[in-house]
Amino acid sequence: MLKTFDLVLIGVMTATAAVTYTIKHRAELKLEEVHRLEAEIKLEEDTIDLLKADWALQSQPNRLERLVNAYSDELQLQPTDSTALVHAKELPMLKSEVPVPDVTEAKANGPSAKGATVASAKGAAGASKAQPVPAPAPRGAVESHGAVAPDGGAEDDTDADEIETGSVE
Repeated sequence: MLKTFDLVLIGVMTATAAVTYTIKHRAELKLEEVHRLEAEIKLEEDTIDLLKADWALQSQPNRLERLVNAYSDELQLQPTDSTALVHAKELPMLKSEVPVPDVTEAKANGPSAKGATVASAKGAAGASKAQPVPAPAPRGAVESHGAVAPDGGAEDDTDADEIETGSVE
């Protein structure tokens, strides 16, 4: 005859077997999901490589020159003037860099009651951070850093335009 202790042990073994099977089954499902995601990643990488190759083919200079010549009457393209390029310092600042107006300036200008509350709300948040608005640097003020001339020699002309790059925050 089975004792109660034997019945408890049989119940524990059955529960342990069920939990082990459940964990094994979940692990197999996760492994299948990992394989599926790896296949999707491989497909995306292959697609990116294909698109990069297509871009290299589409942007070949001699192909673009052929297209410009073929459609020059319709497009009426003009070469870009060097005066049309701007430096990064001449671009407007980001909204996050715009200084908040001071509360006393807003009251001195005599805004309406609604404008005063808006100005005071903005001023309370940034009264200690008020900064003067920076003006863009004039083009002649940019220093030359020994740019290379098209003929291969070093160019020391301070009036030459430089293209400066930088990150946008």
